[in-house]
Amino acid sequence: MNHLSKAAIAAKEKLVDAFAEELKAAKAILVIDYLGLTVDEVTNMRKELRDNDVKMKVIKNTYLRRAAKKAGIEGLEDTFVGPTAVIYTDNADDVTEPARIVSKYEDDFDVINIKGGMLEGKLTSKEEIKQLASIPGREGLLSMLVSVLQAPVRDFAYAVKAVAESKDED
Repeated sequence: MNHLSKAAIAAKEKLVDAFAEELKAAKAILVIDYLGLTVDEVTNMRKELRDNDVKMKVIKNTYLRRAAKKAGIEGLEDTFVGPTAVIYTDNADDVTEPARIVSKYEDDFDVINIKGGMLEGKLTSKEEIKQLASIPGREGLLSMLVSVLQAPVRDFAYAVKAVAESKDED
């Protein structure tokens, strides 16, 4: 005999469907074990994630399996055991942001464990996620590019100025 009412089953199915849509749109997904963080630490991490257009959901593993299957995500099923939080973003501009934030918290608090993830549809190991976290964000990369592009122009301007000053001395 089923103990759940049809309304409760429908509500849970709606929750799974909504989460499946979010996962389908996600460009980066991380699965972590956060057990051991205090409420304040989780709250701070959620705030930092939210400020960077990254979401964090704690959802029952059975619902997570169903949502991932509906979203067409395969290969992460082994990570859906024990306390699980899913961190994801649909921001295509910076898919490395979730990895950077979670890695920072993993370094600060030994209790966080990155179980695995997916980046633009490709399964990603914990080691790959840690490497990704070391890459500067979009803004950092753009500023590096601007510096590289400005250097030759700046050097040329200094050379022209030096030549002009040496001619003035003559």
